[in-house]
Amino acid sequence: MTLTKEGYRPRIVDRQIAEALKTYGAVHIQGTKYCGKTWTSMNHAESMYALDDQTSNYRNLRLARVDGNYALDGGSPHLIDEWQMVPGLWDGVRRAVDMGGGSRKFILTGSSSPEEPKDDIIPHSGIGRIETVPMRTMSLFESGDSDGSVSLKGLFASEFANTQVKEKRLENLIDLTIRGGWPGNITPNEDGSPKVMTRYAEDVCRMDLPRVDRSKSPTRMERLIRSLARNESTLANMSVLARDIEENEGEEILSSTVSGYMDVLHRMCLLNNQPAFSPAIRSSVNVGKMPKRHLADPAIAASALGLDRDALLDDLNTYGFLFEAMCERDLDVYAQAMGGRLLHYRDGAGREIDAVVELRNRKWAAFEIKLGDDQIDAAAKNLKSVTKYISDRSSSKPKDPEFLCVISGMESAAYRREDGVYVVPITALRD
Repeated sequence: MTLTKEGYRPRIVDRQIAEALKTYGAVHIQGTKYCGKTWTSMNHAESMYALDDQTSNYRNLRLARVDGNYALDGGSPHLIDEWQMVPGLWDGVRRAVDMGGGSRKFILTGSSSPEEPKDDIIPHSGIGRIETVPMRTMSLFESGDSDGSVSLKGLFASEFANTQVKEKRLENLIDLTIRGGWPGNITPNEDGSPKVMTRYAEDVCRMDLPRVDRSKSPTRMERLIRSLARNESTLANMSVLARDIEENEGEEILSSTVSGYMDVLHRMCLLNNQPAFSPAIRSSVNVGKMPKRHLADPAIAASALGLDRDALLDDLNTYGFLFEAMCERDLDVYAQAMGGRLLHYRDGAGREIDAVVELRNRKWAAFEIKLGDDQIDAAAKNLKSVTKYISDRSSSKPKDPEFLCVISGMESAAYRREDGVYVVPITALRD
């Protein structure tokens, strides 16, 4: 019998965790703070040891630091929550898996990864024993805000039917964006307004950063997060971020310093950058390599900049970037469920595709993301033009995408256009 909490809302990642537990001795669930790792892990666990439990002045943590076996004892699968607080537990779990001969299963959760070791003791990678499963904040389908009438998996299988969906007002979409995919925020306030985590970035910098890297300044990290928020869904490099901080925060900072802080944000699971897509093994296309910048949830960007519904209604250009980030968060969740990954495309001539989903067999699909229905024709034309350019200049398979799709915000139907491009509201999409 598992430790599933009352009121638990199933997550898409549940299936990936269950499959990983069949194959590996341990599963490491890694994601940003408050994304739901503990409750989801409890849904698969028979017992639990929480290192961040404050009972008796953090008794669990103190015992595990003295003798890691305290943390390892329990029914299988056994959950060790926030394992990174005692980094040696990683090797302890690996050894327990080896000694157990497959009879013992573990689940590890972490909202950050430990610092690189400063001595000669290098932790084992865990390959073959511990499988890492990334976990995002909730997609709109998981939170119940997408009706799931269009499946990403179905689109790859050419299974699609035109369908009407409930139309969303712009205010509704903004509310979903600033609320974010935090499980604790899904229920609205009594007046129907969205719950928001206005102090998320500040709390992470002031309370969590010192536990991860005491050498980094919380104030400087807050400035970097605000800079990333201003550059959400762009290809900003370290020099651009450094210049942005100087211009908007009044602090001169070196690109190399920004890079060091970015590494810590990665370790804290606060970044979910979108890598560049390379369309073929051999191609004459000069493909860019810069990732598209994303904070772990677009709500972090909104809260870091103090943007509420009214502010975003007055600044639709900024909201367009946050809407794109929300759609790409959802695409990432759905792609991961298929064993795929989310990418983007930009070449040396400035041709762009907002999002590419690539599967393990190198099948791929291309997406443009547009808030208004007046932008759909141009988006479809761009998809056709850029993918034809890629196909014409690739000398090896795969050449052509499986399908092209415009993800929209304001459409009231999912349909296939005469040119073959799908149009799908984000509130209709699922894995």
